[in-house]
Amino acid sequence: MCMTYAIRATGIRKAYGDRVVLDGVDLTVETGTIFALLGPNGAGKTTMVNILATLARPDAGQATVAGHELLADPVGVRRSISLTGQYAAVDELLTAEENLVMMARLHRYPRAKARARAAELLVEFDLAEHAGRRVKAFSGGLRRRLDLAVSLVNRPTLVFLDEPTTGLDPRSREQVWATARGLVAAGTTVFLTTQYLEEADRLADRIAMLDGGRIVVEGTADELKSSLAGEIVRLEFDASATFERARRVLGARVSGAPDESRRTLEVATDGTAERVRVLLADLSAAGAAAASISLHRPSLDDVFLALTGASHNQKMESVA
Repeated sequence: MCMTYAIRATGIRKAYGDRVVLDGVDLTVETGTIFALLGPNGAGKTTMVNILATLARPDAGQATVAGHELLADPVGVRRSISLTGQYAAVDELLTAEENLVMMARLHRYPRAKARARAAELLVEFDLAEHAGRRVKAFSGGLRRRLDLAVSLVNRPTLVFLDEPTTGLDPRSREQVWATARGLVAAGTTVFLTTQYLEEADRLADRIAMLDGGRIVVEGTADELKSSLAGEIVRLEFDASATFERARRVLGARVSGAPDESRRTLEVATDGTAERVRVLLADLSAAGAAAASISLHRPSLDDVFLALTGASHNQKMESVA
């Protein structure tokens, strides 16, 4: 079967002075799918989006975006895509309808067609009852839905969602997720960056993790989770002193970031009873016996922490 791609990028490099942000990134995004790009804060996710959306120029590399050569035909790229950033970019002094009509007019819709397109989007995004309200009175969730609606006025074939649910409550986040699924069902490709691992797990057809300017792993959520063999042993301690002693005893065997508030440590094992027995015996011999233990299969959190070095930097948020 012939596979079509909304994005094909090879060797993308970008540096700011001596700081290399992207160091030869290769990406392919299949048409009509949701692709998620993950990485620690400062890993270069937004820089990659800005390059693919023609807002920044790569120092090296090439890409085809929505069927257009990135460097040779940036106007063609811009006509085919839409970008929704981390924060809503709508005019809060205008009403929801006025924002949509204004954007349609900027896309050179005739006045009547601009109003008709605005009406369609108000219904599609469940904003019709708020059409005449000024945006400054909107909640964060309503603003984000309006921002997404504005970005889809021109019916783009490729939508970039750069951390679209940052700061939203769970209900609003679910609404954004439903919108992303609806876009793909209608044939649009979605390129998503996010700090929420559950978001990528639930939405993305494929996931890539960016660290140190390079893609360190790529695959489906199940493939990435299966890449970590065995199970994770979660150890909970009844006192801070015991927790700290166990932390020193286990050293590099600890996977992920220790949770000091809950006094828990996680250790990757091969899943055998013998390995768990040895682990518990080591702790007991050091006077750092765990109060309780539990086992679980690796999650995207575990993959992220294992492959991006987040245990030494900053653990990503999870809404699980």
